[in-house]
Amino acid sequence: MRQIGILREFDPERGVSIATLAYEYASGFRVPDHAHGADQLLYAIRGVMEVFSGSKMWLVPPRFALWIPAQTYHRIHMPSAVSMRTIYFRPGLVRMQPLASTVLHVTPLLRELIVEAVRIGKLRARHRHERALRDLLVLHLESASSVPTFVTLPTDQRALAVAQKVLSAPEQAKPLAVLCSDVGVSVRTIQRLFRNDIGIDFETWRLQARLTKAVELLVAGRTVKEVSYCIGYRQPSAFVETFRKSFGMTPKAWVISLERPDRYRICRFAALEGAYSSMHSPNQACRTPKLPKILVTGSPIHFFS
Repeated sequence: MRQIGILREFDPERGVSIATLAYEYASGFRVPDHAHGADQLLYAIRGVMEVFSGSKMWLVPPRFALWIPAQTYHRIHMPSAVSMRTIYFRPGLVRMQPLASTVLHVTPLLRELIVEAVRIGKLRARHRHERALRDLLVLHLESASSVPTFVTLPTDQRALAVAQKVLSAPEQAKPLAVLCSDVGVSVRTIQRLFRNDIGIDFETWRLQARLTKAVELLVAGRTVKEVSYCIGYRQPSAFVETFRKSFGMTPKAWVISLERPDRYRICRFAALEGAYSSMHSPNQACRTPKLPKILVTGSPIHFFS
């Protein structure tokens, strides 16, 4: 695929902390490989994006956003129509950990902050209310929970063809021999390619791909029973046990943990939110601001080798 290179036209200009872009993409549209000079938050209020960078692929539905550090090459596929709302930050403005592309859980409040920033277009430091919105957005991003919705793809075209068959139909439990026959390659070759490219055997990789899909569906509000069937489990109890072994908790407990309040940050957010609200609604300046839901920042769950 052709590579555009580093794009500078969307980067925040002098005096601007945050620049934004709203764009409507048709189903099937592909954005070629490119990078930005600014840190980027890739988000869509409608539709699911498939984002590729190196050997990794992320699924980004509306309740997720993808943090992409500056100068990170990536390409995007829109399997359905997408309403993109993306934000570009001056490098260093957001202290994101880890310093790599990461999928973040988007709470209702964070969604509204993103939409408001895009509505304004550019947030300038000299404007008081825009500065307050910038600070609120940055703090919510720095505290957002990372979500493991990526899979590592093999580089060999034969192994990639097998992987894509699994990703396109995670509910199917076709034996590896059948998948290999469809592609025209031996089981032994595929096992070797997966171990060499990714470091794990095919069945372990397939389990990780299914769990990635499970995370997407759980955050979208699907029930445990529905999710288990969607990724190929006949018994929900078997899915729950597999999920618990990988994540250290049941699916329901994991979803709840995404929105557990972090008391340490409540005062900081309340002060900023109150300041921003008072700038837009002077008559409400003395009211106690409504506290947002703060997400726990913890070590991301890594079940990929």
